[in-house]
Parts: sequence; structure tokens; C-alpha cells
Amino acid sequence: MSGKYKPQFPRVAQLKTAELFSAHLEKERIELDFDQELISGSDSPFAVSHTLRSSRKIGNAMCILPMEGWDGTEDGRPTELTKRRWKNFAISGAKLLWGCEAVAVRPEGRANPNQLMLNQQTFQDFVDLFQLLQTTHQEHFGDTSDLLIGLQLTHSGRFCKPNDKKRMEPKILYPHPVLNRKFGLAEDYPIMSDEEIDSIIKDYVNAAILAQNAGFHFVDIKHCHGYLGHEFLSAYDREGKYGGSFENRTRFLRDIVAGIREAAPGLEIGVRMSIFDWVPFQKGPEETGIPAQNDSYRYAFGGDESGTITDLSEPFLFLQELEKLDIELLCTTAGSPYYNPHIQRPALFPPSDGYQPPEDPLHGVARQIQATAEIKKAFPGLYVIGSAYSYLQEWLPNVGQNVLKSKKADSIGFGRMVLSYPDMPADILSGEGLKRAKICRTFSDCTTAPRNGMISGCFPLDPLYKKMPEYDQLKSLKGE
Repeated sequence: MSGKYKPQFPRVAQLKTAELFSAHLEKERIELDFDQELISGSDSPFAVSHTLRSSRKIGNAMCILPMEGWDGTEDGRPTELTKRRWKNFAISGAKLLWGCEAVAVRPEGRANPNQLMLNQQTFQDFVDLFQLLQTTHQEHFGDTSDLLIGLQLTHSGRFCKPNDKKRMEPKILYPHPVLNRKFGLAEDYPIMSDEEIDSIIKDYVNAAILAQNAGFHFVDIKHCHGYLGHEFLSAYDREGKYGGSFENRTRFLRDIVAGIREAAPGLEIGVRMSIFDWVPFQKGPEETGIPAQNDSYRYAFGGDESGTITDLSEPFLFLQELEKLDIELLCTTAGSPYYNPHIQRPALFPPSDGYQPPEDPLHGVARQIQATAEIKKAFPGLYVIGSAYSYLQEWLPNVGQNVLKSKKADSIGFGRMVLSYPDMPADILSGEGLKRAKICRTFSDCTTAPRNGMISGCFPLDPLYKKMPEYDQLKSLKGE
């Protein structure tokens, strides 16, 4: 939170009563339903379990979304900070751990030099991480038979920084007219060959085999936030078998799934997907975000050519592909933290390389909830986890309960909220009320830190991170 920045929208913490919250939503014309009274215990919609077609059980309707700390070793192993974060996921009370964090399938595909990597050399570390989750959850809740644990597999594509925290080494699928310019890439910057993509697919399959052998119940083939899997979906201009037609743009996913089904039978597969995207934004007057391109924009998968209106036509086709591939697990998100974060993870306070929100962030929350609801209605056979709830703060349980009761999603995803408040899901189920002092206020330090080469964590509210030297560095960066 910059000392120079005065938010132009009311803080959620100021909307302390249902009347105030409701009046604000009505004034801003934000369609966001919520329940005034919360149900706790076994009758809570949050307590509803689900059995997958494979007979695996998910014990409640709460999910921990994947979050990176940028705190692994340079050869891709977890550190004590990594293990602490994963332990917190295990004590959260959520029965679905979606991937825990993004794990690279090859060295040059890392988003930072300290990203976790899964290969033969690091395999035992992932065995140990899985056992850490199981043991910790068992100690706190007495049962892991209904705990579903996944591993998110990724290649960072356009946003690779494998060797230096401040030097990008992009692997791109096509020359993007806005993003190439934004990140200093020439129009003739080399694009990945089909042969290189073929080899990356083999890396995904090999990593999935190792994940299954380490004990993980499923792998997520990441298709979100502008990383490689997501960029395939907008590769309209790419020639060859991985670009142009819808069939070609989804070949990456189909080939990975086919390889996993053959080499790791029985391993569940999920997809975390940016279900819509918009044009990249940039700082405009008074540092408020504005579209970086105002004429026709054709690279938003899940957006129309205006660049700022959602169009789920192609995402629905993609979800039909998931059904054909017998994939049941879908985790929704939107956009990218690198170029339009206000639609991806709504926040009142932007990261250091971001822009001030061009709308009340509650619009961003409502937009993702509505799009996810449309998907759940159209694809009832998918088990759908929703995202973008952290900005709701105190009102997360009330909105989440309404979403579950209304069948707008099957599970509520908890993201950066659990960095400051890891046991929030358990507190919601218990009915004991939330601990206000631990609630994330979306100061975005967990993003500002890695953007400036530091580890990620909740520096304002987590006592461990508050004692670190990075805490003072962040305050200095933000002019506090």
C-alpha cells in the first residue's frame, strides 16, 4: 500500500454491515448475491462433499488455489519456507489442494530461478512434500481419505525468467503486437518451433508420471494467466500444427492428456483455465488502468474484439474438449497478472508494476463469479472451482455460501487470503467467526515482492515475513 495512494473506492473493511454492503453493491450496480446468515457445521454448503467419477472423494466444497513463493532452491527443490506454506495449506481445513503451486517441467520454462521443478533429481523432495501434506492434515483433522491433492505442472512461456529474477527469457508462440512491445521484444523475436513444443509435451508427461509415483492424486495442466498453455489458445496467427484453427490451438492439451493416460493410468487430470481474457492494460491518467490498444483486438481468448467484453464462445468449445477427454476437474480464473490483473485478482492496492484499478474491484469479483456460473450451468458434469474471492474479505463466506447454494460453482477457491489466514476455511466451517486481524486486505505485497526479485509472502500480516529484511525493502519501494 503506497503512502501516496488514496483509494478512490470504499474499502471492503468499511462495509461492516449487510445493509452497508448491499447498499454499496446497489449503488455501483454490481450484481453480487450474498447470504446474510451463515450456516456452520455439517449443514453448511461449504461442508458438502463430492465423489469423482473415479470414486475419489473430496470432503468439502473448499479449495486452496496454487500459490508460488519464489522460494525454492536454484535446482528446483523446496526450502523451509516452501514447506511452511504447504503445511499451512494442509491445516486450512480445505479438502481440495489444487496443485499447491506451479511446478516447472523443464529448467528454461521456469518463471523465476527459484521455482520448483519436478524431475528425477528432485523426485524424493516431492515424495516428502506429499507426505508432509498427508501427515499434517491427518494430525489436524483425523482423516485424509477425503483429501484430494494435486500438482500444477507448468511452462511459463512468454514469462520465463529461469536464470535471473529480473531478466526475461521468453519462449513465445507468436509475435503479440501489444505484449512484445510491452516487454521489449522485437517483432522478429524467435518463436518456438513445433519440434520444441513436441519435446515440452514429453516433459509434461514425464512430470505427470513422477507426480503419480510421488503420491499426488492429480495433475493440473495449467492453461491460465498468459503462460504457455494459455498462450496456445490465442495463437490464431501461428502457422503449423499448434496454431490457427481451434483444433490446432488445443492440440497441446490433447497430446499431453493422451500421453498421461497411456503412461500414468489412474492419475486424475485437472485444468486451471483463464475462462476469459481482455486486452492488456497500462497506466493512464493518474496511473489508472486503461486499455493498451483501442482498436480491434483479436488475442483475447474468451473476449470479443473490443478487448473489454467477455465472450465465452471459444471457452465453451474448450470445455467440450475437456469432456471428450474425460476431464472432470476445472478451476476457473481469468486474464493475467502480467497485463490485466484487475480482471484476474481484483485488488484495491496494485503491485508496484501495476496500475490503479479502473473499476471498483468488486466488479472483478462479480464478473468471474458470473462467468463461472454460466460454465457450471452449461457443463453440469464438470466439478468447477471458482476464483477471485479474496477481495471480498469479511464477506467471502457470505458470498461463497450463496454461490454454492445457487449451484454457481461446486467449490470456493481460497487464494492469497490463506497466506495471511491459512485456517480461514476451518474457521468458516466451525462457525466461530472470522479473525479480522488476519484477513487479507489486498495490499499486493505478495506480488510486488517477486516483481522486484524477492520471495513472496504476506509481509503486512504474517509475523514471520514481517520480521524479514524484505519487509523494509517493500516499504521503501512503495514510498512509505
